[in-house]
Amino acid sequence: MSAQTPFLIFSGTNSRYLAEKICNSLECPLGQMNIQHFADGEFSVSYEESIRGRDVYLVQSTFPSSDNLMELLLMIDAAKRASARSIIAVIPYFGWARQDRKDKPRVSIGAKLIADMLSTAGLNRLITMDLHADQIQGFFNVPVDHLYASSVFLDYIQANLPLDNLCIATPDVGGTKRANTYAKYLGATMVICHKSRLRANEVDEMRIIGDVTDMDVLLIDDMVDTAGTITKAANLMMENGARSVRAIASHAVMSDPASQRVGESALTEMIFTDSIPYAKKCEKVKILSIADMFAEAIRRVCNDESISTLYVI
Repeated sequence: MSAQTPFLIFSGTNSRYLAEKICNSLECPLGQMNIQHFADGEFSVSYEESIRGRDVYLVQSTFPSSDNLMELLLMIDAAKRASARSIIAVIPYFGWARQDRKDKPRVSIGAKLIADMLSTAGLNRLITMDLHADQIQGFFNVPVDHLYASSVFLDYIQANLPLDNLCIATPDVGGTKRANTYAKYLGATMVICHKSRLRANEVDEMRIIGDVTDMDVLLIDDMVDTAGTITKAANLMMENGARSVRAIASHAVMSDPASQRVGESALTEMIFTDSIPYAKKCEKVKILSIADMFAEAIRRVCNDESISTLYVI
């Protein structure tokens, strides 16, 4: 890599597919890194080129397993010890984000713990997307650039979805603000699904607040894990007279049996970004790339330019 390059980009093992797309967009090579695995499951990280005095961008989403997080921590530590000028973590999907508060006694705040671990390792800046809770930005004592997949989704919505009879919906009350933002921008009506849970990943009861009769419904969420909520909401929309139901979500966590549930549901299509690799087969799932958006954010951060114009909504 040329000594004139103002920044270097490296990737962890399971986010390499996205890092390569980002590098293609920036027209720069992906940095050389070696991750050595030992028989007991332990691994070590080493940079295969000099990073002394350089701005280092580390692309790694922290989706399960926890090896992805540990890999990122070791990458940050190695960069700090190799005298990098600054270390910027590019984490499109920030794992453990659902643990952002104490919702019952004697539980951890996992998102805060992860933020502390990254900071202790030597992080200087974070670039992420669609955090499960906006307040997680405050868990860090370094600058956080919080991007939104809405710029990618809105282009797709306006080009491919029927807008004359569009209704924006949220599968739970917690996503009301996000859904309302889309509804205002698109000039669409909005409904809310109210749900109650028996336990995590298991919905007990759900009802619609609003009218979806003869509407093309678009469900908005930040992530889909087991797809129980999103598919139950989609089926409920159709039962209440909706003409069609689609869904968009930033992060395709898609734990089993999510793909089967989406395939068997009333959803016409389920649209994700590629913040997490999705390798399972489901004809209804469509993946949109966020590589160009992150590449532009990296370029602007490197050049000390504003990134606010990247925010559509």
